[in-house]
Amino acid sequence: VRLVESGGDSVQAGGSLRLSCAASGFPSDDYAIAWFRQGPGKEREALSVLVTDDGDTVTSDSMKGRFTISGDIAQNTVYLQMNNLRPEDTAVYYCAASDEPLLSFKESEYTSWGQGTQVTVSS
Repeated sequence: VRLVESGGDSVQAGGSLRLSCAASGFPSDDYAIAWFRQGPGKEREALSVLVTDDGDTVTSDSMKGRFTISGDIAQNTVYLQMNNLRPEDTAVYYCAASDEPLLSFKESEYTSWGQGTQVTVSS
């Protein structure tokens, strides 16, 4: 499985970005893609998950209202729309994949990871 993130950038507070995760090499059509992030000096945290079998999603409570996950399953691409960005959103954002289509925030569930894309939000 190969995951490639893109869309990271430097923005002003209040701005928006859309991250993309292009996925390939899955053994089946049913899998989960999650977005995580790791800020400077912080632990990695889960943001949102999408499963391809039914398109269901889950977003962490702290991100609801600002971050939205979506997917173009035919193109094997998952997006993370981020609005009203804050300086504390500065982090490296990763997408990760699991061949189990579960809405899980557990890092251990995800066996494939992208290289990450940097998001920097200035005040």
